[in-house]
Amino acid sequence: MDRHVAEVKKISSIIKKFGDGKEAYRIHHGSTNSTRPQRAHGRVVDISALSNILSVDRTALTATVEPNVPMDRLVEATMAEGLIPPVVMEFPGITTGGGFAGTGGESSSFRHGFFDENVNWVEIILGNGDVVRASPTERADLFRGAAGAVGTLGTVTLLELRLTEAKRYVKTTYHRTSSVDKAIAKVGEETGCPENDFVDGILFAPDHGVVITGCLTDEKPDEEPVVRFSGRRDPWFYLHVQERTRSADSGPVDYVPLPEYLFRYDRAGFWVARSGFTYFPFMPFSRVMRWLLDDFMHTRMLYRALHASGESSRFVIQDLALPYSTASSFIDYTVQNFNIWPLWLCPLRRTSPPTFHPFTTMPGGREETEMLNIGVWGWGPKDRHEFVAKNRELEERVRQLGGMKWLYAHTYYTEEEFWNVYDQEWYGGLREKYHAGSLPTVYDKVKVDTEARREELHNWRQSAKSHWPVGGVWGVWKAWRSRDYHLHRNARWNKPSFVQA
Repeated sequence: MDRHVAEVKKISSIIKKFGDGKEAYRIHHGSTNSTRPQRAHGRVVDISALSNILSVDRTALTATVEPNVPMDRLVEATMAEGLIPPVVMEFPGITTGGGFAGTGGESSSFRHGFFDENVNWVEIILGNGDVVRASPTERADLFRGAAGAVGTLGTVTLLELRLTEAKRYVKTTYHRTSSVDKAIAKVGEETGCPENDFVDGILFAPDHGVVITGCLTDEKPDEEPVVRFSGRRDPWFYLHVQERTRSADSGPVDYVPLPEYLFRYDRAGFWVARSGFTYFPFMPFSRVMRWLLDDFMHTRMLYRALHASGESSRFVIQDLALPYSTASSFIDYTVQNFNIWPLWLCPLRRTSPPTFHPFTTMPGGREETEMLNIGVWGWGPKDRHEFVAKNRELEERVRQLGGMKWLYAHTYYTEEEFWNVYDQEWYGGLREKYHAGSLPTVYDKVKVDTEARREELHNWRQSAKSHWPVGGVWGVWKAWRSRDYHLHRNARWNKPSFVQA
């Protein structure tokens, strides 16, 4: 804690200096799980050293952690005490600070809400350098506003997380459905089953959906094998699900070690890594090739390659929250306009506005407590103008159907359109009250600057990367040379000594 206090004091003094001079600055975390194209800025406050777990309290069921602690290290530390956070984001490199400042939801969120709803309090440096604490009972407006505001109301430096009892396995059941409507209905049905700790789904095709349920357990029948997804020889999770449900019979079951379940989508980044095989068509999409390239198929490496290649600017990255009643209409629209498969389904507990989390709006202002996340990830049109137009059309269609999007994704709203969706008066009041004027606004951080992108292409380096296969090769090279490569190679969560604990 002494080290933490000293580091925070140093950071707060830098922020105070910028705040006093009304100088804009941004925060450097040392890693990113944003899929937005990364832009260079001016003044930077480096908080990458805040990456430690200060305590895990078995009695109080809490963990005190700094914001740059990634999910794999958090799970490793808490499971050593027989505990687990109620919501663990599905990629090992997503950080606790990112989960709080962004929108962190997973297959347990239908029961426990977003990641920030399981945070007791945060320590945060305001724009004037003051170090304060915010919680549901202390500076509650700041706590509520900062959750999902992508770091634009202050700089989080410490969090206390709630924990719950862990189990050895997740009994994972795959429920095959024969239509989109039946898959959506089955998700809603399974969220009502009290024995389910996890629920999500994958739509492989209009007639092949799978709703996946998970129950925490310490017991495994002797005849049942342990199924894993993290090792080089293990299957990618989504391919395993597809294979397990090729027949119309529903109900095959796997016993998956808890950490392996939590990070089951890490290899392939759900299924986004398959797009790399489309980009490099000379590489066969075979088990042997996936084995050879396994180091590059984990999300830490995929993110690094995505940003370095420049391909993130033409890849559709959209997560949308829809009412159950309009989800099917949205999927029909997506298939007709993008023809992207698979699609991810994840049931969520709705957060009421004002908030930067996605929330659904029903006709007549009626509120529902549940909503459905639909993940749409795949190649978009090659023509840049068509790509932007289709994404803008998608944003408008979501609003017409009573839904909202995740702000980690590509955002193409104009500023006026953005503030027609979110509560600018509420947010502006918080920025003034908590001295956030030197930080960028949420819109500044999440917008895709199409004009800047066009100008970048006049730069010879960026222009060269836009031609196949230069960008892809450069992305792979940068990923291999990166710190993320070594983090992946040294990770412990996927070692047998950890996952069998």
